[in-house]
Amino acid sequence: MKANILILNLIIVLSLLACNNKNSKKTGGEYNIINTETADGSSNKNSLPRLEFDELEFNLGTVIQGEVVSHTFYFTNTGGGNLIISNVKASCGCTVPKWTKEPIKPNKEGSVELVFDTANREGKQIKSAKVFSNTEPNTTELTIRCEIIN
Repeated sequence: MKANILILNLIIVLSLLACNNKNSKKTGGEYNIINTETADGSSNKNSLPRLEFDELEFNLGTVIQGEVVSHTFYFTNTGGGNLIISNVKASCGCTVPKWTKEPIKPNKEGSVELVFDTANREGKQIKSAKVFSNTEPNTTELTIRCEIIN
């Protein structure tokens, strides 16, 4: 009997430890990008890329539960160097980011799309994604909001 209780407690502890994300493998985009040089190799502050979004938040309004909704955030590189977005990390698995992967030259545009699956969700929702780039600051947060009804 005591052995069964000990085994059960061991299984519970191991299960709880397995859910801990602190030791999960990082993909690289989550780390701060140290921006000492631009993508073209120069280190002049005037030649750094600059990420300028048309908007940082968007309200999708009222959506029906189960719909997959999305919004595209457009940006311009208003700096002097090539802009590189290394990663876009969503706040949860229900939101999938898609973004311009190739370097964006000065005065050129790109986009970040956030696709949100509303299945099994209801009420007011706020979802965000962090954009990691070779700009200063090196992260920008985008947010979508909606009200999900049945």
